[in-house]
Amino acid sequence: MSDSDNTSNLEEAPRKPGLAVALIPVIALIILLGINVFKFDGYPHIPLILATAVAGFVGIRLGHSWESLEKGMIEGIQVSMKAILILMIIGILIGLWIAGGIVPALIYYGLELMSPGWFLPATCLVCAVVSVSTGSSWTTAGTVGVALIGVGNVLGVPAGMSAGAVVSGAYFGDKMSPLSDTTNLAPAVAGAELFDHIRHMLWTTVPALLISIVLYFVLGLFSVKGTADASSVQVIQAVLNEHFKISPLLLLAAVLVVLMVVFKLPAVPAMLIGSGVGGLLALGIQGVSFAGVFDIAFDGFKPDTGSGDVDALLEKGGLMGMMNTVSLILCAMSFGGVMEKSGMLKAIAESILRLAKSTGSLITATVATCFGMNVIAPDQYLSIVVPGRMYRDAYKEQGLHPVNLSRTLEDAGTLSSALVPWNTCGAFMGGALAVGAFEYLPFAFLNLLTPLIAIFYGFTGKSLMKLKGN
Repeated sequence: MSDSDNTSNLEEAPRKPGLAVALIPVIALIILLGINVFKFDGYPHIPLILATAVAGFVGIRLGHSWESLEKGMIEGIQVSMKAILILMIIGILIGLWIAGGIVPALIYYGLELMSPGWFLPATCLVCAVVSVSTGSSWTTAGTVGVALIGVGNVLGVPAGMSAGAVVSGAYFGDKMSPLSDTTNLAPAVAGAELFDHIRHMLWTTVPALLISIVLYFVLGLFSVKGTADASSVQVIQAVLNEHFKISPLLLLAAVLVVLMVVFKLPAVPAMLIGSGVGGLLALGIQGVSFAGVFDIAFDGFKPDTGSGDVDALLEKGGLMGMMNTVSLILCAMSFGGVMEKSGMLKAIAESILRLAKSTGSLITATVATCFGMNVIAPDQYLSIVVPGRMYRDAYKEQGLHPVNLSRTLEDAGTLSSALVPWNTCGAFMGGALAVGAFEYLPFAFLNLLTPLIAIFYGFTGKSLMKLKGN
């Protein structure tokens, strides 16, 4: 057999996709999501699966084997496995914290301190303090955030507004705390120092927080029409008192989880210990049977207080309660894995980079790429790592210090992740708070404002740090 015959039998290398080809699965996803989610009020799972099929078909047409694309899907899912484990444990924790009286106690005492008018700014600030202390938006939302949503429901605050305030506060700490993984990841990718990075983020994040607090205050004064008067609040407190043993000592469980995270115990064991404490309180203080604790951990808390309002507040949690969110993450990461493996994700990113000629357009391109990664890839870490690798040299070529890149990666990558329902972060927030991302998105002011402030600085040059000699 001749050399030419041998060559013809070799598998040709996959072709590099152009922008038009790379956008085919993205356009398919947008159309399918628009029809199913917005028109029919359906779930995004099936559109994501169909868009993955489209991406797979395009990938095969480009010369990739199915085995290669399947490997990309599996690799994409592997990236999200830690998030899935935490999500499952948070489901167990929420159920057991309700059964153990921890969440009911937080709601009970929260009702004594909160009023509809200043509930939203207070919620944002409380979550900001907790998340800075823990470095974790997920821990904040899954513990304190769940209770605050319950308080807001009782006070007549729309759930989307309450969840928006929780998400804004929680992501302030996720972005600013030196304990946060993204706060450490962004400067590592960009080539900046951690505390230089944190100081540089103050320019975008603090103004965004202050504006958010003002907006929540205005929203509370003029848009929140609290439906709960003093008597109805007292009725709900009475029901909670009747069915749970309420004590300030129960709040120590929440303090324990915060301390474990502050002292850098990894999230999975910290959440498991917190779940165990909730189970012990349910057994020892609330009188739940051993079998009942296992049932609640698996299937969530099923209240029967005789009050529809209280039952709606407390019917949450459990391992199975998070399976809808887990399946959503699996579908989304499969789509992102095929897009990454086929080179379509890289083609889209490179096309954006070619448009970045000025400092303002470069920062705008970084923001757009981070947001696009959260939509397509869709994982918070990928939205930092991939644009960080892409734009690192471009920032240097324009004489910009790496802290400008690291800050923008967090301004856009970290903060926009919670706004995408099928992103690991958006799926988690929606599952933990029982409020969809599209419902809280208009009220997650910090997450919306910070990228805009970053773009403003890019075009005006304010707060931008130059490399020495530039």
